[in-house]
Amino acid sequence: MAAATDTIRYHVTGMDCASCAAKIEGAARKVEGVDEVKVSIASQIMTLNVDDPQTRLPAIEQAVTSLGYQLDRIGQPKVAGAETDEDDDKIPDLSHVTPAYKRALWIVVLLNVGYGVIEIFGSFLSGSQALQADALDFVGDGLISFLGLIAVGWGLAARAKAALLQGVFLGLLGLGVIGSTLYRVFVEHEPETLLMGGFAVVAFIVNVAAALVLLPHRKGDANMRAVWLFSRNDAIGNLAVVVAAVLVWALSSSWPDLLVAFAVAGLFLQSAWSIIRDARSDLKQAGRA
Repeated sequence: MAAATDTIRYHVTGMDCASCAAKIEGAARKVEGVDEVKVSIASQIMTLNVDDPQTRLPAIEQAVTSLGYQLDRIGQPKVAGAETDEDDDKIPDLSHVTPAYKRALWIVVLLNVGYGVIEIFGSFLSGSQALQADALDFVGDGLISFLGLIAVGWGLAARAKAALLQGVFLGLLGLGVIGSTLYRVFVEHEPETLLMGGFAVVAFIVNVAAALVLLPHRKGDANMRAVWLFSRNDAIGNLAVVVAAVLVWALSSSWPDLLVAFAVAGLFLQSAWSIIRDARSDLKQAGRA
């Protein structure tokens, strides 16, 4: 007979993409006694079933915080089959989210969304599809951070509805990039490599600046490594656009630009789908509460 499990929920601070949720789920699953883990990028909540909370939770919290994320317990543990605690959906007091940290997050949001808009214009000026896809990545990261910042005190249903709208919007943008890239496959067009590479280099600098803004507000070596890893992943996309620009110039072919655009847009659509999937799941959960 399987041991009884308790359902535990945490608010997660620091997620900005679907891969973050996957990392957290993987770390929590490695802890003995964890039966099921679900991390929603939409609501920024981790839900898990454990057989012995007093013993398991410290190990789970250590596994997740060592990746660079902050966990805050929501409500009280709910034993499987029992009625929902009326406070179960309330977000805890996030004492670590100081005014200075919030200002830093707002700066990061503005950097991401602001340069994403600039890069969209740059993609049209240079005729680069890869630059257009990279711009969407900037906008997507900024909007996810924005939602996590303003929706801390919202109920689960409200956060899920906002995330669903965001996911649909981002998905439509991603499909638009895929469509315009497909159009470029059949229409001969070579992007302006100097403009393309220049905007990508500035994008790399913006990502580094965002990391430097957050770094003073991260505690411990593990959290600093996490900021570096987030920035590194975004920077890889920026550098891929730079490499594509060099290859377009060297080969006199638009294919490097198109291939990078398909790759970045594909990853972007995967993230948008994760947001939509999680938001629908959160709405169902809120309806059952």
